[in-house]
Amino acid sequence: MTSLSFEFFPPKTDEQRSQLDRTVEKLKPLSPRFVSVTFGAGGSTLSYTPDAVQGLKQQHGLDAAPHLSCMGGTRAEIRELLERYRAIGCRRLVALRGDLPSGMARHGDLRYASELVEFIRAATGDTFHIEVAAYPETHPQADDALADLRHFCTKVRAGADSAITQYFYNADAYFAFVDAVRREGIEIPIVPGIMPISNYSQLKRFSEMCGAEIPRWIGKRLQAHGDDAASLREFAADAVAGVCRRLIEGGAPELHFYTLNLAKPTLSVLERLS
Repeated sequence: MTSLSFEFFPPKTDEQRSQLDRTVEKLKPLSPRFVSVTFGAGGSTLSYTPDAVQGLKQQHGLDAAPHLSCMGGTRAEIRELLERYRAIGCRRLVALRGDLPSGMARHGDLRYASELVEFIRAATGDTFHIEVAAYPETHPQADDALADLRHFCTKVRAGADSAITQYFYNADAYFAFVDAVRREGIEIPIVPGIMPISNYSQLKRFSEMCGAEIPRWIGKRLQAHGDDAASLREFAADAVAGVCRRLIEGGAPELHFYTLNLAKPTLSVLERLS
């Protein structure tokens, strides 16, 4: 079986914490190589993300990697977070540019993910394995695909060890991106991000924001299921498993599942693969 990793978001309430614990207990038997925890919007990351990382490590025994974003943070605040993560025992980070949270008028001291990677390396040396983001279907704010490729290569050359992609449903886009990266002399692992489908309207909203394409045939089939949630979930799991199967056969090094803190959609896909 191909290696697996999972993404969670940091819980903010007791109910969300219980939900995350239940999800982790169901996914933990799959022996993920690591799990990641997203960056809380604005200043909330100063508590929510580190607390979630600490809980996943200490309570569940998982190798947990916090997301670290440029947005809204000074160099001193980022250095403080790095020290906290080192003290917790983290050995892996996901370094992102991030989006400016709603209501915030200024960027942090660092503007781009490549600057964040450089800063982490300068501050901590080789303490952390650094993951960065990749966009097989091109970042929504990029001028074009070649500009986006150049930005990705700059991040890697700044000191990244591996990359996790934005989710996609077109395996050809992933393979074309990997080929383009290899032609630039970049050899780091590029792990495909997988988004199981449980709610079509939510997926459509996410995809419009992040520039991920829902292939027309998948979108039309999802629409056809309407309010029949059970049949929608069955079709969605089959479709996503089909993408995963192509990725595995094509040599993808790992599958990274965006869980949205739910176990069942991810498990439904993996059951079809096994």
